[in-house]
Amino acid sequence: MGARSSRGTAYAENQRHRDKAEVFELSLARVSRQVGKAAAQAAAELKAERLAAARGDASAPASGGGATAKATTPRPSRARPATKTTGGLKKDASSRAQGARRQAQRDAR
Repeated sequence: MGARSSRGTAYAENQRHRDKAEVFELSLARVSRQVGKAAAQAAAELKAERLAAARGDASAPASGGGATAKATTPRPSRARPATKTTGGLKKDASSRAQGARRQAQRDAR
């Protein structure tokens, strides 16, 4: 146990861990570059598809092929906004209506 806990042995073991971490980082960087290339290519394809659809809609609305392709692969344009709620739609609506009534009373003065 004394030989195993010496500084020289600990350094060698830590060197092995450092080497493993370096290999992992290199492979992670390689994969990240490939994912980046794929993302850029997908973005370019999507942009070209949207531009083509915009041109097609403006010049020829009778081309039904583009509409069916969009219907089969729906893509959300952006994330839905968070809705502020205090426990129920009716309660929120009541609160808004109460505020509107107060404002109407002030405006009537």
